[in-house]
Amino acid sequence: MKHFITAVGAAIVTALILPAAAQSLSKDIAARIEAIPIQTLTISDEQFLKGDAYGKPTTIAGVLRVAQGSGRLPVVIFIAGSSGFGPVSDVWDRQFEEMGISTFAMDSFAGRGIVSTVIDQSQLGWFNMILDLYRSLAVLAAHPRVDPTRIAVMGWSRGGRAALYSSVKRFQKMWNSGGVEPAAYIPLYPPCDMTLIGDTDVSDHPITIFHGSSDDWTPIVPCQAYLARLQQSAKNVKLVAFPDTSHAFDYPNLPTTPTVVKNAYVPLCTLVEEPLGTMMNTQTKKPFTYGDSCVGTDPHVAYSASSTRATQDAVKALLKEVFKLN
Repeated sequence: MKHFITAVGAAIVTALILPAAAQSLSKDIAARIEAIPIQTLTISDEQFLKGDAYGKPTTIAGVLRVAQGSGRLPVVIFIAGSSGFGPVSDVWDRQFEEMGISTFAMDSFAGRGIVSTVIDQSQLGWFNMILDLYRSLAVLAAHPRVDPTRIAVMGWSRGGRAALYSSVKRFQKMWNSGGVEPAAYIPLYPPCDMTLIGDTDVSDHPITIFHGSSDDWTPIVPCQAYLARLQQSAKNVKLVAFPDTSHAFDYPNLPTTPTVVKNAYVPLCTLVEEPLGTMMNTQTKKPFTYGDSCVGTDPHVAYSASSTRATQDAVKALLKEVFKLN
């Protein structure tokens, strides 16, 4: 009997303590975490550009961190760079959770047996992440805790390329069968080294690129040229450039002094889609290969606290506006 009373007392105490603990949970901590499978395809860049859907069926996954709150919440989809996810996603996740915004870290690598594409970019087509994103949008839109009208996409480097070019209406018409379009596109230091057919016909939703002027991994100059072409169509696009700032400037685990990443692939070629589905190297006048002489290596990375804070402030202000947050 004594043991029974003790057990009941413990249960009552637990019942009283747990709600109190939940109420005191820091706002930057997710209320719930789910791993969600995404059915997609593994296809070549040529297949993507031509709308050829005869690829290899592939299952990837993403981690949904549901912010504290009730009902359907806004979400930011993360698309990782060539090294995959690391501390940077945790930092940004806390920024958004504190605002009541959920996050979805889309992993295009693990389901394909890829760890990193830093040295070997040929392991996955440049555009495959865009298809993965569109498939993820359809799945998330059906989730009971996600507001399908308030989903933004944010990508870093290689993932920034996917975030940037996922705004192209040509690709949305060919591949985004779910019809869910991001409310904002936020590429961080993406490669902008290519001119694609129809790449100035983009979404009317905000596209804001954040880049460093000293970035020698994905140089800013091609992004400035692309921005100039986009602005001729009077789209809602902007490029925020930070002086004396290197690649991966928001990675808190990096040194503040520029450090070489040995043998990393650097996109220094100028590419044009000509004809449809073929990426031509403008220097060689031939289809691009990773063996072309314009391919560089050994870029630098460095953390910048000031550029990171400025980016965080700007991104949070953008999301408050597009998600209509108080």
